[in-house]
Amino acid sequence: MSWGLAAFALLALALAGGFAWYERSHPSAKVLALVATLAALAAAGRIAFAPLPSVKPTTDIVLAAGFALGGAPGFAVGALAALTSNVFFGQGPWTPWQMAAWGGAGLAGAGLARLTRGRIGRWGLAAACAVAGLAFGVVMNLSTWVTFTGDHTLASFLAISGTALPFDIAHAVGNALFALAFGPALIRALERFRRRFEVRWKALPAAPAPGALGAVLAALLVAGALAAAPAQATTSVSFLQRAQNPDGGWGGAPGQSSSQLFTGWTAIGLAATGRNPQDVRRGGRSPVDFMRANAGQLNDTGELERTIIALRAAGVSPRRFAGRDLVAELLRRRRGDGAIGGQVVLTAFGVMALRAGGFGTSTAAVSRATGWLAGQQNGDGGFNFFGRGSSSGVDDTGAAIQGLVAGGRGGSRAVSRAATWLAGRQNPDGGFPLQPGGPSNAQSTAYAVQGLLAAGRNPDRVRRGGARSPLAYLRSLVAPDGSVRYSRTSGQTPVWVTGQALSALARRPLPLAPVRRRSAAGAAATDVAAAPGTAATARAGPGARPAAPAPGSPAATAYALGVAAGWVMTPLT
Repeated sequence: MSWGLAAFALLALALAGGFAWYERSHPSAKVLALVATLAALAAAGRIAFAPLPSVKPTTDIVLAAGFALGGAPGFAVGALAALTSNVFFGQGPWTPWQMAAWGGAGLAGAGLARLTRGRIGRWGLAAACAVAGLAFGVVMNLSTWVTFTGDHTLASFLAISGTALPFDIAHAVGNALFALAFGPALIRALERFRRRFEVRWKALPAAPAPGALGAVLAALLVAGALAAAPAQATTSVSFLQRAQNPDGGWGGAPGQSSSQLFTGWTAIGLAATGRNPQDVRRGGRSPVDFMRANAGQLNDTGELERTIIALRAAGVSPRRFAGRDLVAELLRRRRGDGAIGGQVVLTAFGVMALRAGGFGTSTAAVSRATGWLAGQQNGDGGFNFFGRGSSSGVDDTGAAIQGLVAGGRGGSRAVSRAATWLAGRQNPDGGFPLQPGGPSNAQSTAYAVQGLLAAGRNPDRVRRGGARSPLAYLRSLVAPDGSVRYSRTSGQTPVWVTGQALSALARRPLPLAPVRRRSAAGAAATDVAAAPGTAATARAGPGARPAAPAPGSPAATAYALGVAAGWVMTPLT
């Protein structure tokens, strides 16, 4: 076999393996669309700068994609960019080499993200892009040496590399300049898109009525023969139970492969209704079993935070989970100023996760993170994902309020101002938009509801301009099968949306206290481990609430009516 054929065979195997890896990751439609868009952008960048030899933003875009989205999407962006741009430049034996080189840049971006734990400065990114440009040149010099020469000696390779050196340096310098100009902004935008893929809410559940008076009132309502009242809540929970996969997890929609993202949020939503995630099983496996079996996927900061909150609600210690201390791993991701990931939402959920992990509001980790979070409030009272100075958003503000309250600032002016800003963003249909002025959606409405609840405001009384309440808007999106639509015009990711809406409809801001488990005989049982440095708590832990009654029982009817009457279940304190 000739050098050229051998090299082509190796390249073919490498490319096939890369695309197989990408396919086996089961990317969602949103990820597929984003990868295609980035590949087109990278190809367009190469074409636009064609008059400047070797100067192009393609390598930077591919590396940023890998950094923000992961190895498999990064590889796909790079390989597809090379393939599609050569429709313009011409296909040839160099195409698979370019696909492999730019695909490798995407993999390098993912490795860089893991090495830096997702935190890299503008100059560090510029240096990485410059090195990636030089590495691309080495690969292409190797392709010339293998494909177009018969002299496969070191001297021949060095001669080719020397001839190409000015072009390789131009590529590296161009990469550095492009990275300095737009690299951090591109990564932030892609990370924000990724967060949007991972966080949304919706559904309809119930919450226990507090105290003896509430029980009496609920019983009177039951006596009023309103037995159909819990049907809406029951169908939403039943929808999620039917959508559960045999591995114990959930995908974004029924029939889709399970992921930590959808499983975590669905487990939290079910826990908000009083159902311990360990008791929700399919094929003998619970969502906790899925999370434990796939703990190797828990590398992203947001994934760690969400899983810690879900495990706490299930009564499982996040400090001893699948051989890992998830709380300690989260602590290592803090910056010196207390921020987690340098972002408002990550820090807000980080505070909630630390509280769920057993840390009190007076501990340094919680107080510093909460202090940083409060300092990111905009002048209008709202919050932005990336921090102070950018336009305030509903989701970001709802999350920030929950983080501030969990961090011990429930009665602060910052929380009051944020809640006022939120209430002022309500649309006439009762819902809330992602950004002020946009159309309402269930996920943003759920964030707003949970933020208002955490701030001590009754969402039923939030009716800007005489609009219906946000909870009424959420209930109006419940479909006949129990799923919650994303909006009036979209039913995307129904499992994800329904799981998140359950927390809002159950009036449960985060973090949640552990939910009592039910034995085969119906008796409550819990297995909660106290975090090191905290006092062991009685059975279900501090702030625990009674579990929801069995579906279909008279108590379940009273339970759901209690929710409809407006009795609020408070968060873990």
